[in-house]
Order: sequence, then C-alpha cells, then structure tokens
Amino acid sequence: MNILQKTALSVLLITAFAVTSQAQETKGKNIIDKVVAVIGNEAVLLSDIETEIHQRRIYGMLSEENLFCKVLEDMLQSKLLVAQAKIDSLTASQSAIQSSVDNRMNEYISRLGSEKAVEEQLQKPVSKIREMLQEYAKDYILIEQMKNKIVTGIEITPADVKRFYETIPQDSMPVVPEQYSFQQISIYPPTAEANFEVRERLLELRERIMKGEKFNTLAILYSQDTESSKRGGELGLAPAANYVMAFRNAALSLKPGQVSHVVETEYGFHIIQMIEKQGKDLINVRHILLKPVYSANEQRVAFSRLDSIKNLITSDSITFEQAALFFSRDEKTRMNGGLVANPQTLSPRFDKDQLGTNYFVLRELKLGQISDPFKSTDDNGREVYKIVKLKEILPSHKANLKDDFPVIKNMVEGQKQMEKLTEWLVRKQEETYIKIDDDYKTCKFESNNWIK
Repeated sequence: MNILQKTALSVLLITAFAVTSQAQETKGKNIIDKVVAVIGNEAVLLSDIETEIHQRRIYGMLSEENLFCKVLEDMLQSKLLVAQAKIDSLTASQSAIQSSVDNRMNEYISRLGSEKAVEEQLQKPVSKIREMLQEYAKDYILIEQMKNKIVTGIEITPADVKRFYETIPQDSMPVVPEQYSFQQISIYPPTAEANFEVRERLLELRERIMKGEKFNTLAILYSQDTESSKRGGELGLAPAANYVMAFRNAALSLKPGQVSHVVETEYGFHIIQMIEKQGKDLINVRHILLKPVYSANEQRVAFSRLDSIKNLITSDSITFEQAALFFSRDEKTRMNGGLVANPQTLSPRFDKDQLGTNYFVLRELKLGQISDPFKSTDDNGREVYKIVKLKEILPSHKANLKDDFPVIKNMVEGQKQMEKLTEWLVRKQEETYIKIDDDYKTCKFESNNWIK
C-alpha cells in the first residue's frame, strides 16, 4: 500500500501501540533506537518503522517479504510531504487535530470496550495516549493538505472518462452495490414557540457569562455542537469566510473576550465569544449552539400537513414534483421535483449505507410509492419532517458508462492525481537532501531516487 493511498486509520495507528510494540520488537535484541533516514529536516527512526510494522501485522494491512523496506519507503514519502508542507507554511488547526484525536480515541474505546481497557493495552494513561496521537494527527492533516495542493487544477473531461472506460479491462471495473434514488418533500414545524424557548435559554447562559461564569465551561455542559463542545466551544483559528454569513458578521463585530447576542443560522441559535483575531480574516471563536425542540403539538401539525400533501398527490390533484415546488422547504431539492442528489457523486443514486434514516423508510416502499410522514434531520442536523417517494432501485452490477459515469470519473480522477503526485515526488526527491543509513541502502525500493 503506497503511503499516498493510506487512510487516516493507517496513518494515525502508527503510534497507537508505540511503547508496547517497540518493547516486543526489540526485546532481547539490545537494539538502540537510531536514525534510519533523514529527509530535509525530517527524521525516520528505527522505532517508528518497527511500530508501523507491528501495526500492519495487527490489522492485517500488509504482509510482504520485504516489509521493513516497504514501510521505510512509505515513511520517506510521508516525510517528504510533511517537509514540503512546512516549507509552504501549511498549518493544521488545533480543532482539526483535536477532532482527529477524539475520533481515534473513540475508535480505540469501541474496539476494546472501555478507556481502562485502552490504558491497559497501551500501558499509558489516556492523557498520554492523546499526547502521543496529537503529533501524528498533525502530520496526517499536513500530508492531506499538501496532497490537495499538489493535485489542484486537475480537470476531467467526458472524453477522458470514455477513453479510460474503453481501455481498462472490464474485469477491473468495480462492482457497484444496489442503489436507490428518491424524491422528498421536507417541512419544518411552526417554530415560534420553539425558537422563543431556545433564545431564552441562550440569553440566560449569556447572562451567567456576564456575571463571571466561564464560557468554555457552559459550552461543555450545554452546547449541541458535539465536536466543539469537547473543547469548550472553541472552533480554532480559521478564515472568517468559512462561516455562514450571520455567524461571520456577528463574530467579526466582536473584540477579544466579548460575547455576542443570540445569532440565528441554519444550524440553530448561537452565542459567540471572540478569542483572537489575526490579520484581516483569521479568527478563533467559541460558541454555544442550541437547536429548537419542537413540542408534541408542533410535531402533530407537521405530520398533519404532510398527510394532507400526500393525499393531494395520491388523489392526482397534484404531482409529487409540483408538491415539492409548492410545499417543500428543502431549497436543494424543491426546484428539481424533490429529487435528492448524492453529495459525494452529485448523481441521484445512493448506496444503502449512504441513506441514513431514509433507508429504513425506502426499503419498505415499492417503486413509485410514497411513504408516510416521518421525522429525520437535515444537512445541518436540524429536526425536519418528510415524505419520500422511491424513484428507482438499481441492482448491484459491474460499473458501466451509462449508469455509473460519476464512479468511473472518480477512477480517472484518482489515476490522474496519482500520476501528478508521483511526478511531484520524483522532482522533490531530486531537490531534497536525503540520507539513508548505510545498513539500509540494500533495500529494493519502488523508486530508484531515494539512494543518492
């Protein structure tokens, strides 16, 4: 597996069992850790390689005769990307690093059953494990940013896709799982009461902050932004343009330490505290997010309205497409007859595991049938009420140009990205200081440019 194709899992697992694995690999051998290679200002340690080998064996990721040399080459490629990312002043925000570490810790706990089991397996307290993962999370983020920078500007034309499809052996085409396409009509309950209540709760929290309570403490206790609440509501240093307009405008009006009044966005309601500003557009803020909670009566009104809309459609008084245009509050689909697009492929087809709660409704429907009203969440995590119509079921099949153009286009894009990354690596190998310890120069690398 080339390091450029690694997922976050394989990269972040490099250090997960660092102490344990290094002890197992070197026990009884009296091996002293040493620098195996230097690339730019980055070093590859023997213990790093041994730890990665241990990880790949544990997770069944790789089993090769020349495993040590393969891992060394992967790490050289990774270090080359990190070194260039630092030269280009790319940065990993603390919030992104923390999010990666949180996700990895949650995975460990899920695998082993509890924090205590994780500590026993890794022979470290959770606090030390988190510290250990932070640097590797940072490197992974820098690698991804650098890769994205390298491949920016690649354009794929329909002719490229057709040419690729006609030249690749058909047995190399992936199998596309069963897919669904559907239409929806989405509405929100009448919100005056729910909005009033959530505003009042945020005003109470703001008053407590004004009287001396810590914003970050209240964010941990009450914010419904589950990721940032773990960090006391902090979002990390980022361009103001990253935020939706209402949030951005409110944040930019604040001085460090100031707290905003209640701000409404498509995500819910917020209060915001400015932490710092850098330059004209970089800001770091905290926020507390609360979302309206609809009463039983408000939910009944939403269900009743959708029942009425469904009755109009089934009695042929109006088509589903017309009803979506007139009644749906989902701006992404109402102008397209309610047809939902897959955000990953921009096609109207979804694999089962991409459908979320919609799947459990769609699987009970026949083609052309409309569901009963049900509760769901929108793209911003807000409570929404829907009816859906099953438009198509495409059985599992080998990818073909007619039905799976986005799938094949992604394959072409991946190939072109890999070619561009490989070209970049060859060029950087020639320009960068690379020194490999004499004991490891006998390795048979895929690239001949590591040994100078």
